[in-house]
Amino acid sequence: MCESGQPSLLELRKFMAPEFIFGVDACLLAGQYLRNFGTRRVLLVTDSHLRNTTAWVQKLETSLSSANLPFVVVDQVSPNPRAVEVMDGAALFLQARCNAILALGGGSVMDCAKAIGIIASSGGHIADYEGVDRIKRAMPPLICIPTTSGTASEVSQFSIITHETQRRKLAIVSKTLVPDVALLDPQLTTTMNPFFTACSGMDALTHAIEAYVSNASSPATNLHALEALRIVWSTLPRVLARPADIALRAQMLFASLQAGLAFSNAILGATHSLAHGLGGLFDLTHGECNAILLAPVVAANYSACPEKFQHIGRLLGLDLQGMTVGKAAALLAGTIENYRRQIGLTHSLKDLGVSRSDFSRLAAVALKDPCLATNPRPLEQHDLEAIYEQAL
Repeated sequence: MCESGQPSLLELRKFMAPEFIFGVDACLLAGQYLRNFGTRRVLLVTDSHLRNTTAWVQKLETSLSSANLPFVVVDQVSPNPRAVEVMDGAALFLQARCNAILALGGGSVMDCAKAIGIIASSGGHIADYEGVDRIKRAMPPLICIPTTSGTASEVSQFSIITHETQRRKLAIVSKTLVPDVALLDPQLTTTMNPFFTACSGMDALTHAIEAYVSNASSPATNLHALEALRIVWSTLPRVLARPADIALRAQMLFASLQAGLAFSNAILGATHSLAHGLGGLFDLTHGECNAILLAPVVAANYSACPEKFQHIGRLLGLDLQGMTVGKAAALLAGTIENYRRQIGLTHSLKDLGVSRSDFSRLAAVALKDPCLATNPRPLEQHDLEAIYEQAL
């Protein structure tokens, strides 16, 4: 780091990103790319909600048929994908003699598809690959098509899977998980309801903020993180007011992409570590957990890199310079908290069934989460419990 707290261009950094195509009807290129991979049969991973309530799955099936590509479909993917769903999907992949995977859905579907690829090529149980760089074999070709604007799994090196018997989330991080191609079609995000639009938008906002203040950030990741932050902050309330506006949907999808490129390379922080624990134990919506936790985590982290948080404040219309750390942290955290309530995410942890008796177990899980390693300041068990307390 240089004296300003910003990363230096002289420091060694790598940057991982897939090939991605952005724009209306990008999804229709799936068949062409799959044929270029020498695909014999495709495993199409999606979820039953998309298959039953939108035209997107049928649109993709028609495209694959037109390209003379046989396929089988996995549509039993939960909002927090289960290990058993991964294992069943991998079994079908092998049984049907597939040699490529196409994921159509939100982060849960794309994370599940990645995990299926791990097992299809490497065997074992998905829990064997928890942690960082545990995957030793190349996966089958993977194309991801997002239908939400927030998770950015289509460009990331993350897969988050729920271990249903242990009631916790497995965080798997590896460059092997970066998809071969991402096809980003803003039309496919227009069927999100207001709740998931808000949740996925807050997920993107959290990605941007955590990547920017990460102790593994770089000049390259900062560019993507700040652009994502700028777009989400101004666009999310407008897209909630005008959900059919394709231009606004495109802005949100582009912001999600930018945030994904940032956090896939800079990794994340305490908000995600704490949210993973909640999702695993209580099966809660990931974006809503991030929304509830982001403000208290920002307040807890502010003193570690005040100049970066001042920059964030300026993008949100705040002038934090000259304030004490405590006052500035409170103002920034309060502004973020007001924002999430204004977009309709008003629940507290208590509203979602979390109690103080859960804090010790949740914090112990968060301490082991790989995202905590890149939080801008070290946090101990008592710090994490205090953040849960503020979010209660």
